[in-house]
Amino acid sequence: MTTTAPVHPVDEVPPVRQLAAFGLQHVLAMYAGAVAVPLIVGSAMKLSPADLAYLITADLLVCGIATLIQCIGFWRFGVRLPIMQGCTFAAVSPMVLIGTTGGGLPAIYGSVIVAGLAIMLLAPVFGKLLRFFPPLVTGTVILIIGLSLLPVAGNWAAGGVGSPDFGEPKNLALAGFVLLVVLAVQRFAPVFLSRIAVLIGIVVGLAVAVPFGFTDFDGIGDADWLGISTPFHFGAPTFEFSAIVSMLVVALVTMTETTGDLIAVGEMTDRKVEPRSLADGLRADGLSTVLGGVFNTFPYTAYAQNVGLVGMTRVRSRWVVATAGGILVLLGLLPKLGAVVAAIPAPVLGGAGLVMFGTVAASGLRTLAQVDFKGNNNLTVVAVSVAIGMLPVGVPAVYEKFPDWFQTVMNSGISAGCLTAIVLNLLFNHLPSKAGSVAPEAAGLTGGGTEETVEKSREEVV
Repeated sequence: MTTTAPVHPVDEVPPVRQLAAFGLQHVLAMYAGAVAVPLIVGSAMKLSPADLAYLITADLLVCGIATLIQCIGFWRFGVRLPIMQGCTFAAVSPMVLIGTTGGGLPAIYGSVIVAGLAIMLLAPVFGKLLRFFPPLVTGTVILIIGLSLLPVAGNWAAGGVGSPDFGEPKNLALAGFVLLVVLAVQRFAPVFLSRIAVLIGIVVGLAVAVPFGFTDFDGIGDADWLGISTPFHFGAPTFEFSAIVSMLVVALVTMTETTGDLIAVGEMTDRKVEPRSLADGLRADGLSTVLGGVFNTFPYTAYAQNVGLVGMTRVRSRWVVATAGGILVLLGLLPKLGAVVAAIPAPVLGGAGLVMFGTVAASGLRTLAQVDFKGNNNLTVVAVSVAIGMLPVGVPAVYEKFPDWFQTVMNSGISAGCLTAIVLNLLFNHLPSKAGSVAPEAAGLTGGGTEETVEKSREEVV
C-alpha cells in the first residue's frame, strides 16, 4: 500500500462553509484599515464623493487580487502563506504631499508604478538578508507590530478618529461587550465556533449596535450594484522625480514591514520563511503595487491586523485567506456589498481588534522566549528597539521637524523598530567581539547560546 504524505496545515483546504466563515472574518478584520488609505488621500485632495467611492472600490478590488497572488501564487510570485494584502499607511503622507502640490493623482500613480517595479527588482536582495533575522530580531519585530497596532484598536473602540462622539462611554461599552463575547466564545464554544470567535463577536456586536443607533445605513442605498475599475481612470500617469524618490523610500519601508509580517506568519504556521520564499512574497508585493498604480489605487503590503487573527484562531490554511481575497474582489465589483460592511461601527471593530493585536504582541514574546538573555547584550537590543519603535506611536509629532524622507521611515513604528533591531543585532552579535565579551555566535546569530558556551568563551579569553 502506498501512503500519501501528510498535508501541511498551511496547504489544507477546509470545508466550504468553514472557508466562507473564516474568510469573512479576515475581511472584517482588515476592512476598516483597507478603506482608510483611499479615504484619507481622497479627502486631502478634496475629491468628489463619486471619486472617493471609486477609489474605495478600486482599492478593495486590487486588495483581493493582491491577496490571491500572495496566498496562491504563481511562478516566483507569492509567499504561499495566509497573508492578507492592503494599502500601506507608510505611503499616506508622501501621497497626500504629491497629490496636493500640483501633481495630482496621475503623479501619485506614476510614482507608485515605479516603486512597484523597484520592489520586484530588490526582492532577491532582501531575500538574502534573512540570516540577519534570528529569533532575537524577529521576536522583537513581531512584538513591536502588535504594540504599534493597539492604538488603532483603541481609536476604533473610542468611536473612530474624527468621530463627534469620540471617547463616549457608550462606545467603549460596546467595544467592551464585543471583547467579552469574543473571549466567551473562544473559551466555552465548540472548537469550530471558537475559531470564528472574532466573526461572532462582530456579528453580535452589530446586532446590539443597530437598536442603539450606532449604525448608519444611508450609504447602502446610495451605492451602485456594479462597479468596475478601469485602468488609468484619472488620466495617464506622470513621472515626477521628487514624487518617485519619496515613493522609493516608502518602498523600502514597506519591504521591511512585509518582511517582519511574513516571518511572523511563518512562525505562527510552523512553515519557516526561507530566503527564496521571502523574495517571492516581496515580489508579489511589487506586482500588486504596480497593479495599484494601473488600477487607480496605492502601494500594497502585508496587513499586520490579519497576522494577529492567524495567531489567535490557529487557522493556518492559506486557502482561508485566499477566500478572503475572493470576497474582497466581490466587494470591489459590487459596491453595494462594500457599503454593508462599511456600516459596521468602529467600536465593534475595536473590541475585536484589542484581542487580535494583543495576540500579535504575545506571539512576539513567545518567539523571544527562545532567546538566551544571560551573559550577553540581547536585552539591550530588545529594549532599545521597542523604545524606538514605540516613540512615534506614543508621540506622533516627535519627528515633524525632520525632512520628509526621514519622517517616512521613522514615523512608522514598525519600520523604525525593525531597522533598529537589525542594526543593534549586527552591532552586538555579528561584529568582532571586544576582549572579554561574549562571542557573537553565543549571543545573537541563533537567538542566543547556552550558559556553557558563554563560560567557555570567557575561559578562552582568560
